[in-house]
Amino acid sequence: MAKQNKAFKFRLLPNKEQSALLAKTFGCVRFVYNKMLAERKETYEKFKDDKELLKKQKFPTPAKYKSEFPFLKEVDSLALANAQMNLQTAYKNFFEGNADFPKFKNRKAKQSYTTNMVNGNIKLENGHIKLPKIKKPIKMKQHREIPADYKMK
Repeated sequence: MAKQNKAFKFRLLPNKEQSALLAKTFGCVRFVYNKMLAERKETYEKFKDDKELLKKQKFPTPAKYKSEFPFLKEVDSLALANAQMNLQTAYKNFFEGNADFPKFKNRKAKQSYTTNMVNGNIKLENGHIKLPKIKKPIKMKQHREIPADYKMK
């Protein structure tokens, strides 16, 4: 039997400074995803007939864009890395026939990002959550107790 994870969603109540950084993170994640998708789409059009050669293509990491676009250094690098992984998953699903070709993200759709817990960079403390690159913990509505053995993703 496969192990199932349980997810908890909580409403965040950020102040103006935190909201601005969250919005910047959403924008940067979307930007990196779209930039990498554009490159992959271009490569796909070029090698459409040769599926094996297309699968062997190496694609850049978000770090490549940081020298060209310095505003990417201001946000959580793991969020950008997860955008790359999401695109890889979308591409894999496309080639396996489980989904359509990946689509570009836009500002009007749901805004979210995923980050990873590394060396305790995410902390839950009495009604607040500490996220990477955000100096002060963000207040949140914690309507239920989180088990002691939780895994933060």
